[in-house]
Amino acid sequence: MKRTIDRREFLRLAALGGIVFASGVRAADDAGAPTGGGASAADDFYFVQLSDTHWGFDGPPNPDARGTLPKAIAAVNALAQAPDFVVFTGDLTHLTLDPKLRRARMAEFRDIASGLKVRDVRFLPGEHDASVDRGEAFQEFFGPTHYSFEHKGVHFIVLDNVSDPKGALGDGQMAWLGEVLAPLPKSAPIVVLTHRPLFDLVPEWGWSTRDGTQAIELLLPYRKVTVFYGHIHQPHRHMTGHIAHHAAKSLIFPLPPPGSPDHKPVPWDPAQPYRGLGWRDVEAAARSAAYEIHEHPVQPA
Repeated sequence: MKRTIDRREFLRLAALGGIVFASGVRAADDAGAPTGGGASAADDFYFVQLSDTHWGFDGPPNPDARGTLPKAIAAVNALAQAPDFVVFTGDLTHLTLDPKLRRARMAEFRDIASGLKVRDVRFLPGEHDASVDRGEAFQEFFGPTHYSFEHKGVHFIVLDNVSDPKGALGDGQMAWLGEVLAPLPKSAPIVVLTHRPLFDLVPEWGWSTRDGTQAIELLLPYRKVTVFYGHIHQPHRHMTGHIAHHAAKSLIFPLPPPGSPDHKPVPWDPAQPYRGLGWRDVEAAARSAAYEIHEHPVQPA
């Protein structure tokens, strides 16, 4: 597919340290063959996912806590071909119980993010942004905590599993999800964006959604569903039936993998600064509902 090949070449020419990881996910029809639908190669696109910036964090796990977000934004702006849109999948700011400081951090984050040279920038809350006030401050700065939109034939659904302090979507949002899905054909390409994992990864660490199983059950009848999320500060892939779930790196500090003795931030390594930090671009092939992930590291200035 020429357009996709050209885009990859553009990304390589951006000289951002290179593509360090790529993973393709392809939806299939009931017979196991890739499904085409009515989309064409001209409908293919790519977007950028940044996550867990934790603006306002200050501590040894990242001595450059105020520098990694601007570095990532500069890297995205340096791409030779701009993405169709950018999405921040939660924990935009670091938790504070002070409502004035919370809003100050959100205002500063918003101003920094406005430096992106991309017209369409979308935001999701994380528990650090929303769990204390059920998303009140987030909505003042960034709008609804859950919503849907369509881009070139792909249906994007943004879920809020953080405004509830217990980490649930809740009955109201579950009903809303059902209403969004109801008119879609079972072959519709769907991308879910959320902060916490919808499945039980490590519930005792808060790496789960209390009623995520119900959301997955609503999604399973649709054959082309992919989930992109944040929260766990590392790439991770998991399957629930035919649904692939992809976690993203953080821009503040990495966390240890599931099954580790604890989930404290991985210590900063002066010999390998920014190790484990990064952002990703996702190439979406509308015809086949395939999503190819390219991981980009944060680069020193």
